[in-house]
Formats: sequence, C-alpha cells, structure tokens
Amino acid sequence: MDYKLCMLGDNAVMIELGAEINEEIQQKVQTVSRLLDENNEEWQIEYIPTFTTVTLYYDPYQASKLAKGNELPYEAVSDRIREILSASSANTKIKQRVVEIPICYGGEFGPDLSFVAKHNGLTPEEVVHIHSSREYLVYMLGFAPGFPYLGGMSERIAAPRRATPRPKIPSRSLGIAGSQTGIYPIETPGGWRLIGRTPLNLFQPEKEEPSLLKAGDKIKFNPINAEAYYHWENSQS
Repeated sequence: MDYKLCMLGDNAVMIELGAEINEEIQQKVQTVSRLLDENNEEWQIEYIPTFTTVTLYYDPYQASKLAKGNELPYEAVSDRIREILSASSANTKIKQRVVEIPICYGGEFGPDLSFVAKHNGLTPEEVVHIHSSREYLVYMLGFAPGFPYLGGMSERIAAPRRATPRPKIPSRSLGIAGSQTGIYPIETPGGWRLIGRTPLNLFQPEKEEPSLLKAGDKIKFNPINAEAYYHWENSQS
C-alpha cells in the first residue's frame, strides 16, 4: 500500500493515501483505520479519517518513549506507523455495512425537490427515482456531528447550492449540493437544496456510538410517504 507521512503540527502525523476521491482510496483509508484500531497504543490520542487521508494525533511524551537515540517524537511515531502498516495484511478488502434509510421526499420535508427537478429538466418523481435507485458510499463524517459526505449521486440530479443559506435547517433533512448529497443530522444553517427528510435519528450524543453512520458504510435510501414518516418518528419517541 502506497502512502506518504507528513508532519502536522507538533503532535500529529497525516497519512496521505492518494490524491483522488474514489472507492479504491476509501478502502485504503478504512484499512489504515482498522490497523490503528488493532494497534491502539498508549501514545495514540485519536485518528481522523477523511476522503484521502488519516490524521493520527499522539501524545509527544508517550511517543518519546518509542524514540531510538536522538529521534524526535514525530520520527518515532512515523517509524511505528510504518511497522503497523507493513506488519498486517493491508490489502484485505474491508466488508462494508449497508444501512437502509427511509426518506419522505418532497412536500414540507423537501421544499427544494421541485427546483432540483426543474433545474435538470425532470419531474419530481424522476428525481426521487434516480436518487433512491442507487447505493451511496460514506466517504467521511464532518461539517456537523454525524454529517455524512456521500459519493455516488447521479449527475442527472446535480443542483447548485442556494445563493442565500437557510439560517435553520431541520435535523435529518436530505439535501443536494452540486454533485453531492447528504443528510443534516442536527439542526444547523445550510445552503444545500432540501429534497426530503428521514425519521431516523442520525446523531444521538447520549449513546456510546452517537453517530448512526460511519466512514465506509454504504447507504440505500428508501422512499416512504408522510404517514409512514410520522409513524416511524413517533415510534422513536
């Protein structure tokens, strides 16, 4: 597995795994994450996976115990990372979890569905069919707690962000921005075009694992009507 190690401040190493956003690089990101989980050592603080990198934060004092001779903590950590990545089967394909998410498209839940349809010369029903007919890959979480950056949306339903962001977007809203789609787990300002909403809670901070989704997951959106939405939402209360 090809990678590059870069110093990031005085207590982090960025593991660069590629320059393009694609599923092959995402598999490498997941492999490195798995290897770090399997070798969780005292000097490690946390790691953050992104589209093409994994950034590992470390405790310089604990890392200094790994040092040989006059090595700096960064050099000692870099040596240990190389050992971790070379000692295991880094080419093993990670099994991906498929998460099905119900979505009520349009109406009060998706006020921008008609805009997306008109922008692309489609009917709202065609937009829903195109959007819900494929699986999406969760590349990373960011922007807001539990917010998934998804890959795999058809260019046929791409749409620009709003010129003026909404000051408040309801939690669990499904949006489109450019050729990306994603779900707002919490109420937040945002400029994405809203086409629907899920009754599922994507982020629950009181849980041990607060985010429903994680990088590497596959998502399948299943259309539901408003009655099913409210029934599902009430069942979680």
